[in-house]
Amino acid sequence: MDDDDAGGGGDASPQHEGGGGAVVIERGAGATAPARDAAAASPTSSRSVTETVNGSHRFVIQGYSLAKGMGVGKHIASETFAVGGYQWAIYFYPDGKNPEDNSAYVSVFIALASEGTDVRALFELTLQDQSGRGKHKVHSHFDRALDAGPYTLKYRGSMWGYKRFFRRTALETSDFLKDDCLKINCTVGVVTSTMEYSRPHSLEVPDSDIGYHFGTLLESQEGADVIFSVAGERFHAHKLVLAARSSFFRSEFLDPESDEENSEVDTSNEIKEIVIDDMEPKVFQAVLHFMYRDNLVGDDELSASSSDCPIFDTLAGKLLAVADKYELPRLRVLCESYLCKQISVKSVATTLALADRHHATELKSVCLKFAAENLSAVIRTDGFDYLKDNCPALQSEILRTVAGCEEECSSGGKSQSVWGQISDGGDTSGRRVRPRV
Repeated sequence: MDDDDAGGGGDASPQHEGGGGAVVIERGAGATAPARDAAAASPTSSRSVTETVNGSHRFVIQGYSLAKGMGVGKHIASETFAVGGYQWAIYFYPDGKNPEDNSAYVSVFIALASEGTDVRALFELTLQDQSGRGKHKVHSHFDRALDAGPYTLKYRGSMWGYKRFFRRTALETSDFLKDDCLKINCTVGVVTSTMEYSRPHSLEVPDSDIGYHFGTLLESQEGADVIFSVAGERFHAHKLVLAARSSFFRSEFLDPESDEENSEVDTSNEIKEIVIDDMEPKVFQAVLHFMYRDNLVGDDELSASSSDCPIFDTLAGKLLAVADKYELPRLRVLCESYLCKQISVKSVATTLALADRHHATELKSVCLKFAAENLSAVIRTDGFDYLKDNCPALQSEILRTVAGCEEECSSGGKSQSVWGQISDGGDTSGRRVRPRV
């Protein structure tokens, strides 16, 4: 893997602007000798720091022998990953990128996968030794000075890498290939410049602790003026806090007509008790936790309700329903974010139904895309059968999303065709399956 191979067709161009380490430029300004009786100005300073924002991605290529023969110039793309505010992808060419090499070498490139202009970066490619001896094949810009400076990627789709990354005959008899699997680690360091400057008499302001204080108020029950009865358990709360957090409770507690109805209770100094019959105590307690502390309960509580449990019956799923009913948009977003991280082939169909039922548009969009990209596996799950029986319109939406994925594939997206997985009766792991759509 010689340096002459780098650059691959001129897509990545080096700039002669110094090395890849941090560059610091300091400027200072002070008052000249002040006039008599004039107040001296406080000195100021600034500091320009140029450094790299680094991130890594591991790309596992399972089934190398099956990927061979796809053709010179055709690649397998990793999922995109974010570093330094840009999206990146690793392209692996089993038959090489260069027609002149007659498939004698495999090629590996790193591509800028998002919009960008003149993005300067350092790169490291590591082919992992799978024998356990740690003799990895590493090419790195991070541990040596570059005479021409960091590489500049001009636009989206620009690439840096090696046409002759490894001779195929040597690769296939080496410890880098094990069980028909290759593992490539990639590190990208995006060059950034920041300006640091001092201001006289500045003070550091601590993070807001309002959530802590409101949470303490909830726990102490001090000043509580409303009680909620939920399945025999009683929860003390404060009308003004709930009204400030939810338009539903604002209408309940501050609406003039509601005040007239409650005037007799208020004059007798009795605390109003409201019965909640559509929620479990643990769910209502989690709702109060959010309304006072502005965050979800701990992951331990959320995950404890998720093991071997339908998504509709999990704490996160029930909180999403509450957020929809009681007009708590931030709680909805927090639940969507948590549920997005739990999506799998097994759960995506029912999560899609949950999102559609409770108007969680962001979560629904993620589910549709995931289901479309993994359709051959998703259609064999119980969740997909649930959609067929209860939400046939969502099945149609998945298929429309698949059509959109196919258009992306045809314009240079993922190499594996989603429809091809179904029409071939196979899935991404190579097993034969019978299409059910």
